[in-house]
This record gives sequence, structure tokens and C-alpha cells, in this order.
Amino acid sequence: MLELSGRGQDWRMGFAGDTFNTLWAMRALLPENAVTDYVSAFGDDPFSQEQRAFMNGKGIGIANSPVIAGARPGLYAITLDGAERSFTYWRNDAAARLLASDPESLKMSLSGRSLVYFSGITLAILEPADRQSLLGTLVEARKGGALITFDPNYRPRLWASAEDARAAIKQALSLTDIALPTYPDEQMLFGDASPDEAVKRLMGHGVEEIVVKDGSEPAHTAWKGETRPIPAVTVATPIDTTGAGDSFNGAYLAARLLGLPPFEAAEKAHRVAAAVVQVKGALAPFDILRDAFAG
Repeated sequence: MLELSGRGQDWRMGFAGDTFNTLWAMRALLPENAVTDYVSAFGDDPFSQEQRAFMNGKGIGIANSPVIAGARPGLYAITLDGAERSFTYWRNDAAARLLASDPESLKMSLSGRSLVYFSGITLAILEPADRQSLLGTLVEARKGGALITFDPNYRPRLWASAEDARAAIKQALSLTDIALPTYPDEQMLFGDASPDEAVKRLMGHGVEEIVVKDGSEPAHTAWKGETRPIPAVTVATPIDTTGAGDSFNGAYLAARLLGLPPFEAAEKAHRVAAAVVQVKGALAPFDILRDAFAG
């Protein structure tokens, strides 16, 4: 999506979005020869062309994602109250809503991957038939050896009803290897009384590796039957919390791909998230992400 951030007359445009923010952190932290693609659908307008050029300049491809004549990106604006942010969206006709409209292209894009990451927002923006097409393709990717990773990232305004959201998210969890939810979202949608209760519910769906994020509180990390609260890194004066959870996800997944165990990966992810809240916008510079990850 196009991202507008700032205030008054001082606005700047960038490119961001929950899944892209996660991939951005992964691209920064993985070796240069790691293949990283953002699978979506794109328009052919000047903003879409600039979007793809921006990604390409950072080593991020688009695999076999369709480029659709006449389509355009979604748009959102960030407004801040101190360091806390709120968003205004314009995405009803965003090209990304068509990411699963070409099943063969989607299958080619996800084939042979070591890891595939998607979110509840990915599910929410799709028409029901396309949502099922995506989930079916993820099943095939998993059979081909991909780790399927999922952040439910519940946004009520994107769903027709909470019941629809719960049904789709439960279906996604049934094929998920690594779940990276945020506790307030889980509490809102499923009524979990604590992060530990959220962990237990997710285990009930067969997910074997879970990190329940909770802002500045510990991340409850479960693996091989053991759950540990991994303390967050305290930031005395955060500037902008946009993208912190997404960057946590990206750092966690990069650490796992690099062979680190989940509990150590969560520690590194907290350090990266703490660095991200000290810069404006969703995408922190690569050198900041790398320094935080190295610790």
C-alpha cells in the first residue's frame, strides 16, 4: 500500500502494509542471496510502477504476481497521538484484493518456498472464493516443504462479521506451522483471558510454534510443549509504534530461518521492535534493523 505519514502540511509518501513490513525486516536480516518475494497483485499506474521499483531496489521481487491493467495500490494515512498511531484507509479497489484471482500464477509464486507468511488482513481483503483459493494453495505449498506462518492480525472493519473472521482464521490456523498473533486481537475476537490462554487455544488447532505478542509486555513463546514469557525491551520515549509488531514478526522469522531456537529468536525480535518504535513510519532503515538484531 501507499503510506502517508506526517501531520499538518508535512506529509511524506512511502510504501508499507502489515505483510510487507514483515518481509522488509526479513530482507534486511537474511543473507543477500536469500530469495525474498512479495506475492500480491499490482496495478500499472505510476504509483504501482514506483512501488515495484522501490521493492526491486531493496532486493524484493514479486514472483509471478499479476500486474493488472487499470488497477492501483491501496492507500492509508497514519496520524499520531504521541507515539500511538491510528490509521485511515482507502483500499476497497486496491489491486492486492486480486492477489488470488489467478490461481496458476499464485501456485507458481508459492511453489518451492522454504517459508510463506500471510496475515488475517490478507484473508480479510479477499472475496470468499479467492480466500479459499489462497488457503488451498497454501496447503499445497506446505506439502511441498514450506513452513506456513500466520499472524491473525484481526481488524474488525475489514470483516463482514466477527463470525466470518473466526471461521477464516480457524481454517488458516489448521494449516499453520508458526503462529504470531497479538494478544489484544485474540482477546477481542476469541475472548482469551490471558496470553497463556491464547497459547493453549492455538495449540488446540495443532500449531506447534507460537509467539503471542503483547506490546511492551512479554511475548509468550511456545515450542515443543514449553511456554516461556520473553520480556520486551523497554523504550523510554517511543516515537512511532507503527510496524513494531510486523517487524517483530520479520525478525523472529529471520532468526528461525538462520537456525536460532524460538526463545532466542523472540529475544532478537523484541530488540528489533524496540528499534522500530524509535523511528518514524513502518519501515526502519536496514542498518538500524541489523544493528538491533545483532544486539
